[in-house]
Amino acid sequence: MSMDFTDQRLSYEKGALDQTSIPESPFELLNAWMSEAIEQSVQEPYAMSLATCGADNKPSVRIVLLREITATGIVFYTNYESAKGQDIAENPNAEALFFWHELERQIRISGKIAKIDATKSAAYFQKRPHDSQVGAWVSQPQSGEVANREVMEEKFAQLQADYPENLAVPTPEFWGGYEITVEKIEFWQGRANRMHDRLVYVQDNNEGASTWTTKRLLP
Repeated sequence: MSMDFTDQRLSYEKGALDQTSIPESPFELLNAWMSEAIEQSVQEPYAMSLATCGADNKPSVRIVLLREITATGIVFYTNYESAKGQDIAENPNAEALFFWHELERQIRISGKIAKIDATKSAAYFQKRPHDSQVGAWVSQPQSGEVANREVMEEKFAQLQADYPENLAVPTPEFWGGYEITVEKIEFWQGRANRMHDRLVYVQDNNEGASTWTTKRLLP
């Protein structure tokens, strides 16, 4: 059975993006847009699509959660031995996408990924809910095949028994954070008649100083 969506469309009319009034640094605008998304109660505004591509040249995309905006990039956490972790080990180039329908906005972030400091990863792991910590041990190897859900549930129950609420769950060596160091970031604001605003920041490295060039793109 086929489905036809050619008559389904919306007119985006909630905002505009003026190139003359944007900040010099994309991180200032990224923080401002993220803050506005949170204030407007966008559901999980920090959820982003992460696209990677390993040595097989086959792209792969999934949702991960942004956990920090740094002075140079964005941080997320995952299993290092997952499919995405294998892709990153083979090819550090990646792209992340935020889409906030409520605000009619997108943000695309391109750059290279590298592991963050293990101490920082461990500190974040210990801040997670206890059962989420246990779950990280269950999904090893992440993306690996499992016979059925009962196997997962049994392993989860056993780990809960091994590590009750009053006992710290150790940080797995196979789990931690990555930072995407931003090289390019595009801000997209939906507009009426498909005349969307697209402004992109591209990093320039001049004698060690990091500056940004901004360009307007056709929609």
